[in-house]
Amino acid sequence: MPRRVIVREIRGIPFFLLVEYLQEMGGKQISEGHVQAPAWDVFLTRMEPFRIGSLEVGQTRLEIQVEDAFAEEFIRRLGQKTLRAGG
Repeated sequence: MPRRVIVREIRGIPFFLLVEYLQEMGGKQISEGHVQAPAWDVFLTRMEPFRIGSLEVGQTRLEIQVEDAFAEEFIRRLGQKTLRAGG
């Protein structure tokens, strides 16, 4: 089945927590930076922290390889997991 590649950079969510979210979505951790499910693979890479003045926020790059038929649902579910409310 055809796959598409989607790249996302996520700030402020720890690397380990992103891996947990992907596991909750049905993935299995293959290695430290690779989580896999039947319809998708996600490769996670730690990036240099994002800096605003003296504030540092962790960043992770996600390369998502997902079957076309599952792409919209995957992105929707990942968005729900990573949504943060501010005040």
